[in-house]
Amino acid sequence: MKLLVSILFAVFLSFCSSALHAQERKIVQYSGIVTTVGSGLPVGYATVTNLSFRNEAFAANNEGYFSFVAHVGDTIRFTSVGFDPLVVTIPEVPGDKYTANIIMQNLVTELPMVTPYPWASIEEFNIAFMNLDVSEDNIVRVRRSLSYESLAAMAAVIPRDGNEMRSINNAQSFNTMNNKVINQRYANPLLNPFAWGSLIQQITKGSQSRKSSSY
Repeated sequence: MKLLVSILFAVFLSFCSSALHAQERKIVQYSGIVTTVGSGLPVGYATVTNLSFRNEAFAANNEGYFSFVAHVGDTIRFTSVGFDPLVVTIPEVPGDKYTANIIMQNLVTELPMVTPYPWASIEEFNIAFMNLDVSEDNIVRVRRSLSYESLAAMAAVIPRDGNEMRSINNAQSFNTMNNKVINQRYANPLLNPFAWGSLIQQITKGSQSRKSSSY
């Protein structure tokens, strides 16, 4: 029983001493900006964790700015995706505010080289290799690829690019303008002097025929 009381008393003393030590530590307003090495660009939304005080976590804004209340001597950890974690300690300052410039190192991860293959397994490669047709030479294959049937099949499925569509539109506009000049169906007959001359001649001939019939 005495041993249990002694243990509880020791725990109580240690708790009180730690509480008093925490109360004795100076409280400061810890602020700063998180940037990158070299470029000085801000690290937006970086996570700031106070490891010395219940792992309190804070987040910087989109410009990398942060500000919170901490104690002198607290250990602060800065983490962000794509950067090495950084751990700093709040130093002793004369006032109640401390501004820090936190610079984080970019994390470069080299992935292993990957070689893509068009076959899912070595067995499919062996089958494709054994069925490979090598009886024809390059000239025969080029002639077959440039035949009328092959070009027509590719033209039916391959979309036209921007330059080709512009050339087609220009050609269609040019043909439409020529047709309007050559083909009289596109022209306004009221603006055609030959049509007016033909109409006047028909009216004159009609008047003369009526006069001759009346006599």
